[in-house]
Amino acid sequence: MENATRLEEKTYCLNLFAYQRIPSLEVNIGGIPLGGNQPIRIQSMTTTDTMDTAGTIAQSLRMVESGSEYVRITAPSIKEAQNLELIRKGLREVGCNVPLVADIHFTPNAAEVAAKIVEKVRVNPGNYADKKKFKFIEYTDEQYEAELERIAKRFLPLVELCKEHGAAMRIGTNHGSLSDRIMSRYGDTPLGMVESALEFLRICEANDYREIVISMKASNPQIMVQAYRHLMHQMLENGAVYPLHLGVTEAGEGEDGRIKSALGISTLLIDGIGDTVRVSLTEEPEYESPVAQFLVNYAQASLSEDYQPLQNPENPVDPFAFRRRASHTMENLGHDQVPRVLADYAGRTLTRAHLAEIGYTYAEALDKYSFSDMAADYIYLGDKLPAFDLPGGLKPIYDYPTWNLLRHKESAFPFYRNLAELYAADDFHPRLNFVRVSPADLKNPENLIPAEAVLVAECDGREAPYYYRSLFAELKRLKLTNPVILCTQAPESFSFYNDDHLPEKYRLTRDSQVQLYLTSQVAPLVIDGLLDGLWLGPGSETVNRTAFGILQAGRMRITKTEYISCPSCGRTLFDLQETTARIRKRTEHLKGVKIGIMGCIVNGPGEMADADYGYVGVGPDKIALYRGQEVVEKGVKTAVAVDLLIDLIKADGKWVEV
Repeated sequence: MENATRLEEKTYCLNLFAYQRIPSLEVNIGGIPLGGNQPIRIQSMTTTDTMDTAGTIAQSLRMVESGSEYVRITAPSIKEAQNLELIRKGLREVGCNVPLVADIHFTPNAAEVAAKIVEKVRVNPGNYADKKKFKFIEYTDEQYEAELERIAKRFLPLVELCKEHGAAMRIGTNHGSLSDRIMSRYGDTPLGMVESALEFLRICEANDYREIVISMKASNPQIMVQAYRHLMHQMLENGAVYPLHLGVTEAGEGEDGRIKSALGISTLLIDGIGDTVRVSLTEEPEYESPVAQFLVNYAQASLSEDYQPLQNPENPVDPFAFRRRASHTMENLGHDQVPRVLADYAGRTLTRAHLAEIGYTYAEALDKYSFSDMAADYIYLGDKLPAFDLPGGLKPIYDYPTWNLLRHKESAFPFYRNLAELYAADDFHPRLNFVRVSPADLKNPENLIPAEAVLVAECDGREAPYYYRSLFAELKRLKLTNPVILCTQAPESFSFYNDDHLPEKYRLTRDSQVQLYLTSQVAPLVIDGLLDGLWLGPGSETVNRTAFGILQAGRMRITKTEYISCPSCGRTLFDLQETTARIRKRTEHLKGVKIGIMGCIVNGPGEMADADYGYVGVGPDKIALYRGQEVVEKGVKTAVAVDLLIDLIKADGKWVEV
């Protein structure tokens, strides 16, 4: 009970088992208020050069057309900050009143210019008026306070200007760009991220300025979620909840970026945290808003009428530190095994083309299968037997009545649709049995759970994250350690999301909607390590990739190269989309290697804190290459930079020939 009490004291969510948005203070941003009872707002950021007035105006209009309610524009120096006036004027002249946000990192003077022009200013505490030289410094309490006084003195002019001109402010902390001072005292931790923001917030509050929005961004969704949870706990404890801007920074491109963003953002939205969302993708910014809107609509969709939330259960995890749930081993499931992927092809006549969708390619001439790193571990076939032999690494699961009639039962596994079927069964597999259970089953004291059973938690409705969490709360209460598979199916249509009002070019594809939905269904459980496998359906290549993508983004099973790439902005010194594609083409076979691709030094070594290697723009046609946080090559010509990056990977013994 001691641990349960500690967790209860660290409240970060009003209801773990049903949607309940946390009320926040309302902040006015150019006539479109944020927080309070306002809708969760959608925003994005331009990628054009801020000095390109016409280009930035045109892109901003496209962003608004695709659903962005705020438009952020970088202002790395005074000249860009001044040009915001022309951009704002141009937008207003064509009838677009979207609030503008100036993005500031290192330049207090630029922030002070921007505060007189735009509706909101974003500052990064780790860079703004603080020091970042990647040095560890031992601070006495007196030295630390003296630094805070120096920061307050430098920060106060911006606070006063925002008050005078009615501008809001976002205090945006980024994992990896924490100041040396914060790093020296708190380390590279979610708590350090929170304290970095709260220091600036206290300065604002002490000067009677509260038009504040806060963000805690990281490229690792686990760190991002933990930071927001810590921050929300402290705000609830202090009695003042400021609106929160949600985002997974440097999420990357394509489906990987969407899955990673959904994993972090949906986890928080599902728990009622967040007032505005920006999805950071390495592609044109007008394609970000529909993704963000899907995640918001998902979180706020109605739960099934027959769903009954548990009353006052214990939180099944410590929400502030990742620790995978302890389960016992059964075959290759549970304990220290990576989570397994189950493909669902029940109700279909299985073909070898289906197997190719889930990672098994058949060579007829050789009568042999080859398999990829994203090959499913199990396949559920219901009551249909295949007309050919399955690959050796793929284990079939059948409904119990079908399995019970097999001549060679040991080579397949049974699925019991409920505990009653399990109890009434004539036979069991000696090693592995899959059985569907519900939280209600575990509430019934007459139901005994055999140690040989892998539990399948199945929920296809919007309440799935809460339903799964309820089941784990009951498992914890009963001290059961059976492995658990999370099972959910993508519906035919997503009634909670309608983008018919958008121009067709901005509408999400069916595959994107499936990936965002399936990721959101299991997001909080993956972030908290509460699973031993994913059973997603209906089976397809997209669904299989999604399952592995979710596990990769949650750092639970690594099957491919990871790219931490920024979404581009006016500071970017090369074409991010083209460069990312070029690096991916030559390195995507390097399983488990993390490569940061950053357009400028602002989003350089700090923002790619989680990467093994970095490719960072430092000037026109000049690239710096990093090993972790260390620069190993400076001023490299773009034409040879990718070759030198590969040489660096080879020198470390991490290169594999295709």
